[in-house]
Amino acid sequence: MIKGLHHSAYRCRDSEETRKFYEDFLGLRLAGALDIHETKTGRKSSVLHTFFQMDDRSFLAFFEAPDMPFEFKPQRDFDLHIVLEVDEPTLMAMFAKGKERGIETRGVADHGMVHSIYFRDPNGYVIELTAKMPGHDEAMNPSTNGAHAILDKWQAAKFVDAPS
Repeated sequence: MIKGLHHSAYRCRDSEETRKFYEDFLGLRLAGALDIHETKTGRKSSVLHTFFQMDDRSFLAFFEAPDMPFEFKPQRDFDLHIVLEVDEPTLMAMFAKGKERGIETRGVADHGMVHSIYFRDPNGYVIELTAKMPGHDEAMNPSTNGAHAILDKWQAAKFVDAPS
């Protein structure tokens, strides 16, 4: 049985620039760093793997690999985004903090079950902070929200409406 998320890992351009955003701005503690000089297959490497801890003891992790090409391309919110849960007062405080520091800051978006704000980290990733609203748990309950039926309807329409 899966217990939960240990870490989710992403590439980064610069580990210190990334640390400043995740530790100094968002407040996630730099909990670990691995300086990797050789892969498990014996290939020489130069990679730094950093871990930023959240209150639930899971981590966001990053790899800086200067000698390995990686395309950092602009992301839209629905292409890729990392969502971190906060309470409503923290959401509003972080919104103000982002604006004060000149960080790209958008929101507050009302998604019904959550309120969200959005930042862009130094690597171009969209970071969403979200606060649960009353009714969140009911909206995310698959026994009453019809999630499977919605997915099935989407799948059926996708193939009917697909261009030839």
